Amino acid sequence: MIAGQSLIVRDGIRAVSPFAVMVGIFMFFSGHNQPGGGFAAGLVFGAVVALRAIVGLPVPKDALRLMALGGVIVAGTAIAPMLVGDALLDQVIGERTLPVLGKVKVGTALVFELGVTIVVVGVVVALLRGLGAGTSLIEDPAIEHESGADQAGAERRGASDAAVGELDGVDGK
Repeated sequence: MIAGQSLIVRDGIRAVSPFAVMVGIFMFFSGHNQPGGGFAAGLVFGAVVALRAIVGLPVPKDALRLMALGGVIVAGTAIAPMLVGDALLDQVIGERTLPVLGKVKVGTALVFELGVTIVVVGVVVALLRGLGAGTSLIEDPAIEHESGADQAGAERRGASDAAVGELDGVDGK
């Protein structure tokens, strides 16, 4: 696969990843008033994880913990208002002005969105693992090619190619 072997692709994804994370953070914070939010930000972060996995860069490995942490945050945010006598999913809202982002509403919904984001990233990591990216794509391709198993496979392929060549020579006589 060219993506795992190309230094240009690997360095390009390594260089672009921080910018994509910044876009995800922007989408996360602007999601209450504009398109975006926790789910959209989670998809952007998941895309970064997927691209990094394709080229063998480090990615989160424990999808179950990510999904569990996100689920606990979502459930805690949903149930917490009931502990003080309010309705399920009731929220408290405050406003803050942040540099670059401007006026941002800060409240319990933001914590809920954080949980959703973590769950979505966990699902993407689980999907990558399920599709096989957790075995050969996430480890360093250079290590994989130097392993004894790869050398043994190459020797078997060489032996089978030689056997086919002999058969071709026998058939040709």
